[in-house]
Amino acid sequence: MTIQFKPHVITANALVEGDVIYLTDTDGWTRALSEAEVLTDEAHAQLRLLEAQARSGEAVGVYLAQVALRDGAPEPVHFREDFRRTGPSNYPHGKQAEAL
Repeated sequence: MTIQFKPHVITANALVEGDVIYLTDTDGWTRALSEAEVLTDEAHAQLRLLEAQARSGEAVGVYLAQVALRDGAPEPVHFREDFRRTGPSNYPHGKQAEAL
């Protein structure tokens, strides 16, 4: 029995700032999960992952993160990814301060 590939995005941390970033379909990096390229084909996802990992001057810790599509927008499936996208937890700054 074949396991069906679930939707994923490519995520990493920005090399200089350390912010969580996501790869877009135009090969840019974004800090908004809603702008990330959603990958639904496993072979294509692995190719995009290799391409993103080769950009070591821009990002570190590049990996695939599973998402669910809700109203056409990607949402984290795992707590870790939801926690990462909201920013640091020690005190409001960065993305958390902007939301206040």
